[in-house]
Amino acid sequence: MDSHGQDEQRVVWAVVGTDIGPLMLAATRDGLVNVVFHASDAVRDRALERLAARLGAEPAEDPGSPLLAKAAGQLEAYFAGERHDFDLPLDWSLISGFPRQVLRELASGVPYGTVVGYGDLAGRVGQPGGAQAVGAAMGANPLPVVVPCHRVVESDGGIGGFGGGLETKRRLLALEGVLPEPLF
Repeated sequence: MDSHGQDEQRVVWAVVGTDIGPLMLAATRDGLVNVVFHASDAVRDRALERLAARLGAEPAEDPGSPLLAKAAGQLEAYFAGERHDFDLPLDWSLISGFPRQVLRELASGVPYGTVVGYGDLAGRVGQPGGAQAVGAAMGANPLPVVVPCHRVVESDGGIGGFGGGLETKRRLLALEGVLPEPLF
């Protein structure tokens, strides 16, 4: 408790190696709050600064945290092709409004090995014609891979953009059997 009798926010983090490079995982008491691609020291440090500013707590490295260990284990199983769904508590506090609504629909309504168009996803949340807003929501996703924004594609067959880079998106879609594995 802090000096005002309130529970202090605790934020823990760890970096885990994956088939798409190092991911930084961060969690609060409420659940996994952030997944960051390409977690080099510089990327990690910038992400930790943003988390501290947004959540009002200095993140502490704690790879032994039960939630982070569970998330790391589920990611390892996902990349090994042994897990198709994540069963983790999620802390949605880094996103609100329409983007949160879209990401929740994505997490619950677009299963492993399938894709959805930006416009189709907008329609599912009652905003037909909101494809660009869905694209912005995907770009703001604080929980990529776990909340599978890589499964959102363009209606014309293009794979669309991706915060982790297009090669990462291709690799995730190939892992899920949506795209063929790259030849080299």
